[in-house]
Amino acid sequence: MHPTEPHLLRAYGDREGDGMVQMSFTLNVPKSAKAREAAKRFAEAHGLREPLVSTMEECAEGYTYFVVYGHSQHTVDLSTLEVPEVEVPRLEMKEVDHRVLTRLGRKLVVVGACTGSDAHTVGIDAILNMKGYAGDKGLEAYKSFLAYNLGAQVENDQLVARAEAVGADAILVSQVITQRNCHKENGRALVELLVQRGLRNRFVLLFGGPRVDHALALELGFDAGFGPGTRPSDVASYLVSRFCADSIVPHPITNP
Repeated sequence: MHPTEPHLLRAYGDREGDGMVQMSFTLNVPKSAKAREAAKRFAEAHGLREPLVSTMEECAEGYTYFVVYGHSQHTVDLSTLEVPEVEVPRLEMKEVDHRVLTRLGRKLVVVGACTGSDAHTVGIDAILNMKGYAGDKGLEAYKSFLAYNLGAQVENDQLVARAEAVGADAILVSQVITQRNCHKENGRALVELLVQRGLRNRFVLLFGGPRVDHALALELGFDAGFGPGTRPSDVASYLVSRFCADSIVPHPITNP
C-alpha cells in the first residue's frame, strides 16, 4: 500500500510505495541466533515491519555487523520542504570561456584551499586541478580562469593574504573532515575574519565538502555551497552567473 497523495513520498523497493528500506549497523554481541534476533528487534524499534536479517558477520571479537531489510511505514511530505539550492544552468567549457572573456574582459581569479587542520585535498583538487572530476575538467583547464590551489592545512589568514595578493575574485574552501563540526567552525572563522578586515564583500565565497549544502553555506555566511557530486563545471557556471551579465547574446558552441 502506498500514499495516494503525490506529494507524500515512501521508499521504493520491489514496487512503488512498499516502503522497503535497508539498515546496516553493528551490535556489541557475538554472532549467534540470539544476535540475529537482537538485530531484528533493533530494526523493529526503528519502525521496520517484518525485518529480514540478510547479513550477519563478525567484524571484531564480540561484535557483529548486520544488514536488515524491512518495511518502513513513514512518509515524507514533499510539499512542506523548502530547501535552498544553487540554481544556475550548467554551461559547457567553451561557453564559460566565451562569456567570461567577452563580458568580463579578463580571466576570473580563483583561490582555493582546505583550511584549518583538514589535510584532505580530494575535494579542492577535483574542482581546481586540470584533471577535474568524473571527466569534467577542473578550472585550471579553462582559458577564462586563473586558479590557485593552495592545498591542505591552510590557515584562514594565509588564505586571505594570498587572495588579496593575486587579486582573487572568488575564494573556494573545501572541508572533508567534519568531526565535532570542525568544518562549520573553520568556515565560520573565515567569514568572521573577512568581516573584521572589511573584506567580506571583496570576494565571492564558496564552501564545499561531503557534509556541505547550500543552506549550510548561507548559514555560515558564504555565498554558495556545493556538496557531494559537484563538478568543476557547476562551480564555473555559478561564477559566470555572478560575474557575467546576460545582456550579451551567448556565443553559439560549435564542435572543433
